[in-house]
Amino acid sequence: MCENEGGPAPLVPEAAIRVDEVVPLKPVDELSITVLMENQSDLLLPSSGAVDRPSLPSLPTIPVSTFDRPGPDVLVAEHGFSALVNVSKGGRERQILFDTGVSPNGMTENMGRLDVDPKDVSAVVMSHGHLDHAGGLDGFIRAVGRRNLPVLLHPDFWLQRRITPPGGSAWELPATSRSALEGAGFEIVETRQPSFLVDRSVLITGEVERTTAFEQGFPIHEALREGEWAPDPLILDEQALVVHVRGKGLVILTGCGHAGVVNIARYARKLTGVDQVHAIIGGFHLTGGLFEPIIGATVEALAELGPELLVPGHCSGWQAQQALAARLPNAYVHPSVGTRLSFSSAS
Repeated sequence: MCENEGGPAPLVPEAAIRVDEVVPLKPVDELSITVLMENQSDLLLPSSGAVDRPSLPSLPTIPVSTFDRPGPDVLVAEHGFSALVNVSKGGRERQILFDTGVSPNGMTENMGRLDVDPKDVSAVVMSHGHLDHAGGLDGFIRAVGRRNLPVLLHPDFWLQRRITPPGGSAWELPATSRSALEGAGFEIVETRQPSFLVDRSVLITGEVERTTAFEQGFPIHEALREGEWAPDPLILDEQALVVHVRGKGLVILTGCGHAGVVNIARYARKLTGVDQVHAIIGGFHLTGGLFEPIIGATVEALAELGPELLVPGHCSGWQAQQALAARLPNAYVHPSVGTRLSFSSAS
């Protein structure tokens, strides 16, 4: 496939794989994950080891009428998630966009402030179809222009959904338009099965196997199927991205974690045959009264997996973050917009 004007050639998604066999995930020498959108922004968090934090002096400046000199163009936070995955292999780097946040322009604005060029993205992976992960596609389309970029997603990504709280009114969630994405020139790649990118070094889990007794999904979630609203607690389109860093283990990136963060990690180990989980980053969906009762079981199961880095962001919730920080203090990293996590086989 030829190079696109203003950007690299799109990544060609590799064939979907069977879930009843271990298919080796080729290890990489270097990986970085930059959080482009997150619920929190804290420019006073310190950098340490593999964790690089942006700071006020490092950000671009803009004129401010009430200041005597230009002020920092600070990063914005919102109830959404997005991350940029940069994979180095064979001396070549490829960038994959994982989710896009909730507002049309928030993610792309942060890209500019972090000196990230949207046109360097070679593929887009959507963790699932909820608006807080797909809303930024609008601004991304405008930023990159018409490109034949692949967008990897589960077939249920397009479903109309709603939240039905007990005793309250149902809240219908906006759904992404297939025609809008195709009209922008994007190539829609739908599969329920696991698949690979970057010469079998990036795994997209597809539909996650549910094996834990405590991760039972979102009980007040419904989907419109064949004209009727029906329970949809499992949110089967939730998928994760997995990379094997040579000598370290698996780095797992989640969106909301509706499949259950423990289910996701165990499934990643099953698919790859790699037991060591080095890092888990993203949403763990443990916030609110429906999910806080399973925080204890989740924390203990994650402790058993023994990750060296744990970044529970977005919808993980402060109670889960506190519990994880207390149980795994050496692994816990507080989430914040602009955080860059670097992994190298040499370190």
